[in-house]
Amino acid sequence: MVERIVAAGREVLVEDGYDAFSTNRVAAAAGISPGSLYQYFPDKSAILDLVVDRYTEETAERVAAAMSERIGGIGIEVVRDIVDALLTALEADRALLRVVAEELPLARSGPRRAALERRVGELAATYLLARPEHSRRPVPSVSTWVTVLAIENLAVRWVLDQPAITRDQILDEIVALVAGYLLS
Repeated sequence: MVERIVAAGREVLVEDGYDAFSTNRVAAAAGISPGSLYQYFPDKSAILDLVVDRYTEETAERVAAAMSERIGGIGIEVVRDIVDALLTALEADRALLRVVAEELPLARSGPRRAALERRVGELAATYLLARPEHSRRPVPSVSTWVTVLAIENLAVRWVLDQPAITRDQILDEIVALVAGYLLS
C-alpha cells in the first residue's frame, strides 16, 4: 500500500504540481480513501518527502554508479561519460525534475540537492587525488565543488530548457569547460 501511495504521490506531483499537491488528490490517484492514506502517512509532507527522497536517490545512484565504473578511466573521457550518465539520469523523469528544480521551495529541495552534490563531489575529489595529472587546481575539494555545481546546473538547464543544442554539443561544451578549468 505504501508503494501504491508513493507512486500516486509522484503522479500527482508531476501532473498537478507542487502547489496543487494534496492528500485528497494522492488518495484519489491511489484509488483509496483519504482515511486509508492517513494510516500510512501523517500528512502530505511525509508523502512528498518520500517521493522527492526516492527521486534524488535514484538520480544519485545512477550518477555514482557511472562515476564508480569510470574512476580508473583516462582524463577528459571520464568527464564526458559521467556527464552523459548525469544527462541520462535527469532525462529519465524530466517532468519530476522540473517540479523538483523549479517548483519545490528551496528549503524542501536544497538539503537533498546538497547531499547529492557532496556525494558526487567526494567521488570526483577521490578521482583527482588519485590522478593529480588531470588537474592543475591547487585544492581538489574546491575544484570539485566548482566543477560539480557547474556540470549540475548546465545539465539540469539543458534537460529542462531543451535548447537548440544537441546532446553531443552540450557534452563537448561541458567537457571543454571542465578541461579548461581543471588544466588552467
